[in-house]
Amino acid sequence: MAICVLVWASVVGFLLFLLVRFARYSDGDFTLQWLEWRGKKPEEELFGKVVWITGASSGIGEEMAYQLAKIGSRLALSARRENELERVKKKCLEISQLSDKDILIVPLNLTHRSTHESATSTVLKYFGRIDVLVNNGGRGQFSLFVDTSVDVYNAIMKINYLGTISLTKPVLNHMIERKQGKVVTISSALGIMGAPLVTGYCASKHALMGFFNSLRPELTKYPEISVINICPGPVQSQIVQNAFTEDLSKKHITFGDQFRKMTTERCVRLTLVSLVNNLKEAWISDQPYLAAYYLWQYTPTWAWWLLNLLGPKQIQNFKSGVDANASFF
Repeated sequence: MAICVLVWASVVGFLLFLLVRFARYSDGDFTLQWLEWRGKKPEEELFGKVVWITGASSGIGEEMAYQLAKIGSRLALSARRENELERVKKKCLEISQLSDKDILIVPLNLTHRSTHESATSTVLKYFGRIDVLVNNGGRGQFSLFVDTSVDVYNAIMKINYLGTISLTKPVLNHMIERKQGKVVTISSALGIMGAPLVTGYCASKHALMGFFNSLRPELTKYPEISVINICPGPVQSQIVQNAFTEDLSKKHITFGDQFRKMTTERCVRLTLVSLVNNLKEAWISDQPYLAAYYLWQYTPTWAWWLLNLLGPKQIQNFKSGVDANASFF
């Protein structure tokens, strides 16, 4: 009897330890945490691989270029601003053993869908293959729906959703011919939950999740092709600065503090772990946001209650000209 009590006490104690550790230190879902510890390592899997990154001129895409360069991946870097891509390429060469021929700059606008097939041909002609496509390019949005022009919703869907699937199509055709490859899409926590002030952005990320989750079973006869969705929470990047507001001609001017957000370096590291271990979906965020993923997934009624509780304060902060989440930190 005493032994049984001791065993149960040990089990309960261990579960409490895991719960406390999750609440205080976790920055990725349970599967991702396990794979970071015991799974495949990016350094062992990505050396020499050809990786095409969109949105590579800033934020997550820029940091991903640096980490992959250090690993030894060969890179195709795309964004609208060619001068910024040159800057990123220069730093990649400075911090790695790559040579100039290992990095190709491919200027790309996701809204110019007629150019996506030729851009893909450029990368294939240069490297001969594409092992990994990282769909990272896109824009944010920060405004109240009642104030927002429909043109903003049209623009964000053209960039985040239609632009992404347009580029994916020719790349995926190539991967199907080779019977291998990885399509990695940087979605968002807002691809699986809702939030005020980001209705257009949230809709575009939900669309991406729906598309790629539906595409995945179409590829079951190609087991070496992986479709991977990455869902980061708040990350230190330029997404807020570049976000749409209620009008296409108006810039967002309230940026808020970045210190409370996950570092871009950590987000990219966990993304690469997800990539090499072929996770279909990865949740990446510091607390308390990570807990919200689980609430939304497993107890949606509680999640809606919490959202209704916090939403009005976020809107009040936004209208006052301060960061929407300022009061929660």
